[in-house]
Amino acid sequence: MKKVVVSKFGGPEVLELREGPTPEPGSWQVLVRLTSIGMNHAELMMRRGDYQLAPGEPPFTPGLEGGGVIEAVGEGVTNRAIGQRVVLGVDLLRRAGKHLEGSYRTHMVCDAAQTVPAPDAVPDKQLGALWLPYLTAWGCLVWKQQLKPGAFVALPAASSSVALAAAQIVRELGGHAIGLTTSAHKVDAVKALPGCAYEQIVVTTDSAWHKDLKDITDGHGVDVFFDPVAAGEYLNTEIRCLAQGGTIRIYGLRGKPDVVQVTPLIMKSGAIRGWALAELAAAGADEFEPGYKHILDRFADGRYIQHIGGTFALDDVRRAHVEMEKGDHIGKLVLVPSWLVAGGTRSAARRG
Repeated sequence: MKKVVVSKFGGPEVLELREGPTPEPGSWQVLVRLTSIGMNHAELMMRRGDYQLAPGEPPFTPGLEGGGVIEAVGEGVTNRAIGQRVVLGVDLLRRAGKHLEGSYRTHMVCDAAQTVPAPDAVPDKQLGALWLPYLTAWGCLVWKQQLKPGAFVALPAASSSVALAAAQIVRELGGHAIGLTTSAHKVDAVKALPGCAYEQIVVTTDSAWHKDLKDITDGHGVDVFFDPVAAGEYLNTEIRCLAQGGTIRIYGLRGKPDVVQVTPLIMKSGAIRGWALAELAAAGADEFEPGYKHILDRFADGRYIQHIGGTFALDDVRRAHVEMEKGDHIGKLVLVPSWLVAGGTRSAARRG
């Protein structure tokens, strides 16, 4: 087995690929050979020591999501089988004392109940890339916000995997998805993506972008902002654009602390609320399994389409982090086994 270890906090150079024995599943557990590992900005922050939502001390293995093929099953497992393709559950991240044990590895042992059978429509390279984008959006907008048909939802970082997923969910619920971006050069490429669900994309480097949102919503304002940045003057403009009783949902830590004018928020009876996927995971299977079903059913029938913006071999994890930090990509970046980068097939994954 290979796994990535953060030996100390720092830049991509602190990511070390180490080899060790492949673990064996215990009772009620399975061993999954990972065919894809979704990359997320949280892992960049973990590596730097900035991720306060799941603090840990080096050495640790980052990684919040993954998927692959079951290679072995432990005693007592009757509802999973060797060769079965699965997505690892939302409650994946574990601790060994003060050290995190994430998914940047070739093999992972977990409880059988933490795996979800995957539909054939989801290819191997995508198995580990679904939950953080789609379940983050579903959990906030459906489970928590209870979004209603006709709602106007503004999605900053429009080219990100979470915003692209959220737009599809908003459309599925009968809402209006509006993308927001600071990268004007990405607009046409995002609009051309299969499954793009934005009705409009607004470039927010223009100081008058609040007027664009007013025009798009016909003066109503934005019912929900779903934002990974939400800070400073940007947040002040979001407050200005809120509909009466609107909500700003903040799900990321990418903004810098600054002064926020709350008077308009009070006048609009608005709210600023935080959101983390961990809240849904902690609520238990009865709460998050409907999200699993919603997402996988729509991948199976083609209503949801995810754009993979780049794949990198696990051995090339340092370059993958460098590229993610540049922010030039559109959609999801994924780590995969070396053979899959070279064009392996699903049958090859099952053969081992």
